[in-house]
Amino acid sequence: MRRLPLPLLLAAAAAGLALGLPPAPEPAPSGTQCIEHDCFSVFWQPGPFRAASAACGRRGGHLMTVRSTVAEDAIALLVQSRSGSLWLGLRLPRDCTEPSQKLRGFQWVTGDRRTDYVNWRQQQPQPRCGQRCVTVAWDLSWEERRCDAVADGFLCEFNYEDSCPKLQPAAGVAVTYTTPFGARDSDFLALPPGSAAHVAPLGLELRCAEAAGDGGLRWGRDTPGAWPCELGNGGCEETCRTEHGRPHCLCPAGKQLGADGRSCSSPCADAPCQHHCIPNGPSFLCMCDSGYELAADGSSCRDIDDCATKPDICDQECINTEGGFMCRCYQGYKMMEGHCRFVSHCYEAPCKHECEDVPGGYRCHCFEGYATHPLEPTQCVLHCDQSECLAKCDPHTENFCECPEGFIFDDRGEGMLKFCVDIDECNMNYCNQSCTNHPGGFTCHCDAGYKLVNQYQCAKISKEEEIYSGDSEPSPQTPTPTRTPPKAGHLPAGVLVGIIVGILSMVLVLLALVYHLMKKCCRSPSSMDYKCNSSTEKEMGLHQVTPGCTSPNQKL
Repeated sequence: MRRLPLPLLLAAAAAGLALGLPPAPEPAPSGTQCIEHDCFSVFWQPGPFRAASAACGRRGGHLMTVRSTVAEDAIALLVQSRSGSLWLGLRLPRDCTEPSQKLRGFQWVTGDRRTDYVNWRQQQPQPRCGQRCVTVAWDLSWEERRCDAVADGFLCEFNYEDSCPKLQPAAGVAVTYTTPFGARDSDFLALPPGSAAHVAPLGLELRCAEAAGDGGLRWGRDTPGAWPCELGNGGCEETCRTEHGRPHCLCPAGKQLGADGRSCSSPCADAPCQHHCIPNGPSFLCMCDSGYELAADGSSCRDIDDCATKPDICDQECINTEGGFMCRCYQGYKMMEGHCRFVSHCYEAPCKHECEDVPGGYRCHCFEGYATHPLEPTQCVLHCDQSECLAKCDPHTENFCECPEGFIFDDRGEGMLKFCVDIDECNMNYCNQSCTNHPGGFTCHCDAGYKLVNQYQCAKISKEEEIYSGDSEPSPQTPTPTRTPPKAGHLPAGVLVGIIVGILSMVLVLLALVYHLMKKCCRSPSSMDYKCNSSTEKEMGLHQVTPGCTSPNQKL
């Protein structure tokens, strides 16, 4: 039968619409191959690229994309060495081609350029411009053509997310399949959703559709119940059995037959249980998670207050939570293995040496020979309350010793013992008036009428400060009498005796002092005495010869 040219076909279709006739059905494909969830069809209908693309779109697909050798094998089966050119889904989105690229600048009708396969018929040294598309020939080679040129047909591609397997019929039972895009055959291995299976010997027509239970695709029909078990297990999800000449479906224990008479579902499938559903024969039971109890409606769950129902569940403090509870410990305790244990604050205390737990906290202590740092109570520094102490030396490092602040290292070479000697800051003129040295430091003093303005310097107290300052003692003032003093009278005899005894005592003291000075003045003028008054204070004095005395060692 000779085909009419495409313009005449379009004109005839337009005339039919004008007369109110129903549109002519879409022509069926000349051949179809389905691989898993993809189907490819060939249509030997002459026309330009745009008409071919529209024809594929009306059937629910698009012009074929050939991205691998798998698609190339499908084309080989569809063409079967028939001469002619077929439109592919490649078109040029720009003005000119780019010969250096794999697809030469062409783009798939799906909007991308992804491919692992090309099969151009010939090299293209120079770009070609204009509206250009691609056809495939009987030898599977690709060729660039003008998009408005007429090809002998086109290839369509249909993609699906799932498919139904081919039915396994009994011997002598033929099944014919029809796809949604008009392909009809009995050799399909996979069928897209919406496909129909015609079983003429059994008077059956099945359809590939989504199942009610798991949502996957299965063969079924509108009439409930099983069909002959020899064909696709009778449509039963589990077991198909024929009894008294009639097929029916069976479900395992714990499941029940669905409304279609073929699927199996649990009685809990539509149960209103909030947490858990347990099949119980043809019915079900609702259960709740631990920490909840079943409400009066038999399906919802409500929280159990564990702290109220079990008052001794926690050692110290219990906090109820949704579906459970939480135990907490008082301050100073820590949860260990489900129980509150006392935790020493010293576990995380930053004490440098020793730590002591006290109520509500901790206290740091230092080792012997150390004192607490005045500014950082957690740190320890070397300390000595004598004028001479043993140094703290590292036994692993030679001559690496430490001394407290205010002391100096004294390496006397006496075996392994190393000493620290107090620095006499008073001999360094730190104070501008009086000074008292003590181990590790010193204290400055001021004369009467002066005050310390810093650690070292003394300044004279002004008259205003003497009167108004609360920090300094006021200078002696002659008091104003509050009443008239009494008149002078004769002293009692006891008072006179006391005065005489006091005068005699003072004379004896002065005589002893003069004797002592006369004895000292006869020493050599270069002799020097070093005197330690106590463990905490010392002074150095240079005694000079008093004029009139001579020394045995003095040279004239």
